[in-house]
Amino acid sequence: MRPLPGPLLVITDRHQARHAIETIAEAVGRGGGRWLLLRDKDLAREGKRDLGLRLARIAAERGFTLSVSTDIGLAAEVGAGVHLQAAAAVALARARLGSSAIIGVSAHGLSDVEAAVAARADYVTLSPIFLTDSKPGYGPALGTAALHAAAKREIAVLALGGVTAETAGACLAAGARGVAVMGEIMRADDPARIVGDLVRACEGAGRCNGR
Repeated sequence: MRPLPGPLLVITDRHQARHAIETIAEAVGRGGGRWLLLRDKDLAREGKRDLGLRLARIAAERGFTLSVSTDIGLAAEVGAGVHLQAAAAVALARARLGSSAIIGVSAHGLSDVEAAVAARADYVTLSPIFLTDSKPGYGPALGTAALHAAAKREIAVLALGGVTAETAGACLAAGARGVAVMGEIMRADDPARIVGDLVRACEGAGRCNGR
């Protein structure tokens, strides 16, 4: 399996954010985060392009990896990876972005994970592991048992949905390679502190699990 940029994937959502997304991106770097996903799918194309270019500059300065949700063309333009909604688009993304690009897929069950494996994606986000304030009513929660089943497949699995520093260890113990977090970081007064807490929780759990 391809190594991931880090055990924590931070996902943007400007509707929940207490600070500008660029400010949060800076905080990700300060907090030890190494991976940021520009989501904000409702942004107009030009607005998302401009934001993507600004985040790409911050990523280069702060030394973390940038991924873009869904838009393969934008990922190519800003030199980012891409996170896709379905495994069917992986081949197109790989052809456009090349073998070195990190390509992920959203999964909501084992069949989605298996489709991502067949498409040769680099990772999946499996959600919702826990109930989440970011998407109230989104569920039911899959629980860590779903991570255990998914981790048996030949792909890196990130736990998404309601994950905190307190629950990250349980996710890694169940087989996840890392966690993906949106709301808790976006809503934080001090996002760098939350990022740092999550990174340390993941790294500590990884050492305990022999990774």
